[in-house]
Amino acid sequence: MNRLTNKVAIVTGASSGIGRVTAKLFAREGARLVVAARRQAELNSLVDEIRAQGGEAIAIAGDVRSEDYHKALVAAAVERFGKLDIAFNNAGTLGEGGPTTGVSEAGFADTLAINLTASFLAAKHQVPAMQANGGGSIIFTSTFVGYTVAFPGTAAYAASKSGLIGLTQALAAEYGPQNIRVNAVLPGAVETDMYREHNDTPEKQSFVTSLHALKRVGTPEEIARSVLYLASDDASFVTGTASLVDGGLSITRT
Repeated sequence: MNRLTNKVAIVTGASSGIGRVTAKLFAREGARLVVAARRQAELNSLVDEIRAQGGEAIAIAGDVRSEDYHKALVAAAVERFGKLDIAFNNAGTLGEGGPTTGVSEAGFADTLAINLTASFLAAKHQVPAMQANGGGSIIFTSTFVGYTVAFPGTAAYAASKSGLIGLTQALAAEYGPQNIRVNAVLPGAVETDMYREHNDTPEKQSFVTSLHALKRVGTPEEIARSVLYLASDDASFVTGTASLVDGGLSITRT
């Protein structure tokens, strides 16, 4: 407990799933939070939960594709809490799937905008705040898809999430001298609303489960604990990594 005492964090994609659970864990560990997503009502309920457990958070709804939104999130962290130490850039989408020859240009571009460009825009404004604070930790949510394992019909998703790993490494090399650590977490299948939406039959869920060495899918709490490690001083010598948290899916599929 208290691994994030006196730390200030931004969490995007915080209205549900991994982002929501991570925000609550960060708060329990002592962080003060700016939580971000599209849905204000869900963010408000998250803030209520965090305050009920003794934490402190503010919610700002918006579109991660907007550079002005990322500016506003950083400004809110600094104005309300005085600094920025941690950013978990987690918002994402599966995007338009299916055979690559059938994916629309607009669908491909929008997937990259949400999964990759938004993270670039976030880091662009998070880094100066962390430089002013003497350092910090940025974590992106990537995936095993397109990194260790390829699946048909995921061209836009795989390209965007693979790009996040390159972004992670470039930022880590560029800003390591300023004590800013940058890492990516790469989940396997995780029991979230998005997972259930795209695996909506027992047969689909059984197939996905079978892909993992542990023969189960992960929980948001398990991913959140890995993100907490990367955010905390426990990972003070860890930067530029693509950290697989995939239940062994990558070893069973390679």
